[in-house]
Amino acid sequence: MPIFKVEDMSCGHCAAAITRAVKDADGDAGVEIQIDEKRVSISSTLSADALADAIKEAGYTPVIAS
Repeated sequence: MPIFKVEDMSCGHCAAAITRAVKDADGDAGVEIQIDEKRVSISSTLSADALADAIKEAGYTPVIAS
């Protein structure tokens, strides 16, 4: 399960946009977001790089944390 730090995620709208972007890339993905920690955990068959690209396309800057 890739975990990303997304420092430019600050609110529920950001979380919804990131969730939507990940779900558009992989409809079966599980997304857990902790806004206060700026952390996004994703359960997906896609690679961490592909998931990062989806988050970037939504306008955010993900950094792979693990």
